[in-house]
Amino acid sequence: MRLDKFLAESTDLSRSQSRKVLSAGEITVNGEVVEKGTFIVNDGDVVAWDGEPLERVGLRYIMLNKPAGYECSLKNSQHPSVMNLIDIEKRDRLHTVGRLDVETTGLILITDDGQWTHRIISPKHRCDKVYLATLAAPLCEEAEARFAEGIVLDGEDRPTLPATVERVSPTLARLTIQEGKYHQVRRMFAALGNHVEQLHRERIGPLALDDDLAPGESRFLTADEVNALARAGDE
Repeated sequence: MRLDKFLAESTDLSRSQSRKVLSAGEITVNGEVVEKGTFIVNDGDVVAWDGEPLERVGLRYIMLNKPAGYECSLKNSQHPSVMNLIDIEKRDRLHTVGRLDVETTGLILITDDGQWTHRIISPKHRCDKVYLATLAAPLCEEAEARFAEGIVLDGEDRPTLPATVERVSPTLARLTIQEGKYHQVRRMFAALGNHVEQLHRERIGPLALDDDLAPGESRFLTADEVNALARAGDE
């Protein structure tokens, strides 16, 4: 890893600030002053700033049980951000893996690994997202066929990818989709003349929401869970 990237992941220094402390001779690697950000730091190297050893934060992978009333944004706007629910170092580097609207509850993933995020949310990887929808009216008879062939959403020209729906009860449906258009689940049911009153995401790929997590609670993913999600949709 380049030294400037290491500094970015282990301090609050901006790139310009990193260049200044490097040129001032404040950074050492294994006791030797290094002034170039392009210097490669290897595993086991000791990087220090003014004699104080630095530790790289590394990549984080988090599962959160999102409650209603929170936005999947980095900062508060009209509603509080889900990031307020996580007490973690260097929280500003994290982002949500896709989004849930303010009133939708359930599984949201949070990370600082952009490549991992892309593999999960990109439609070409066909990673399942499973939602439980409470409907205002009983699901219409042709719902399974309509979802399977793809639905043209209001304001769009192309249909959604094929989706599957399971009837849990007349007004409760479990929908599995493989993309994440704006308010997609609500708009798909609206195209069938129905209205989603409550929406809860249960699963992403092979990972189901942990039953032990109360709304607003979170935990780190295991290495096996991280790797399984990276492979989701490609098997």
